[in-house]
Amino acid sequence: MATVVRLTRMGRKKRPFYRIVVTDSRKRRDSGWIESIGYYNPMLEPEVIKFDAQRLAYWKSVGAKLSDRVAQITK
Repeated sequence: MATVVRLTRMGRKKRPFYRIVVTDSRKRRDSGWIESIGYYNPMLEPEVIKFDAQRLAYWKSVGAKLSDRVAQITK
């Protein structure tokens, strides 16, 4: 199973926020996930980014790939 850390969209129309989740790379964007490790809200000023750095480091250590956006916001 190839795992990936990516964003899944939540919220209502035109007011999105995103969860940072670990999922199987073959699943759709919003389908089931293995673990939720944080969230990202671009609609607030300033943007709110909160995630568990230890869990992110764990998933990276066992081979999970980061999506481009997750890699950018978790720097």
